[in-house]
Amino acid sequence: MEGDGRHVKRSAVFVDRDGTINSDPGYLSDPDAFELLPHAGEGMRLLQENGFALVVISNQSGVGRGLITIPQLLKIHERMKSKLGEEGVKLDEIYYCPHHPDEGCSCRKPSPRLVMDAAGSLDLDLGSSYFVGDMVTDVQTGKGAGLKTVLVLTGSGRRSLGDARRLGVDHVAEDLLEAARWVVADHGSEAL
Repeated sequence: MEGDGRHVKRSAVFVDRDGTINSDPGYLSDPDAFELLPHAGEGMRLLQENGFALVVISNQSGVGRGLITIPQLLKIHERMKSKLGEEGVKLDEIYYCPHHPDEGCSCRKPSPRLVMDAAGSLDLDLGSSYFVGDMVTDVQTGKGAGLKTVLVLTGSGRRSLGDARRLGVDHVAEDLLEAARWVVADHGSEAL
């Protein structure tokens, strides 16, 4: 209610990067090779237009494996922001885990730590937020943070489908645009 002094936190959609937003050649290291998947920009723009914060959450173990440097990764993220900007999309933030899987860090998906960090920094309402990705770890991360989850069938999505269903994924979508349409409809029905 306006004027009563209460602050309303924003709902967010946390989005995996490789295989969800962009094509996944495996350990992407060349910014010029970054390409948005069809309809990804349109899907993210729809979410943004409906008031969602947009936060990318990504495991980038190529850094820990010595296959890509942090400066290269940051250039890839600049290219992603530029490509999304051409689609009218502005990300609220990008969070990534640069560690090798064997390092035992606390930030690598399926840990929900990066989601929790983003929620604290950006003042987000996790109870009305979503996680969209193409892998089982994305579903696990979302579930671990108390979010509704969407598996997209781009990237590794088709291979992940059976396990994601066993984990109780909330929705399966062909791509990021279809995921966005479901999120907007689901969020609207919850507000009623």
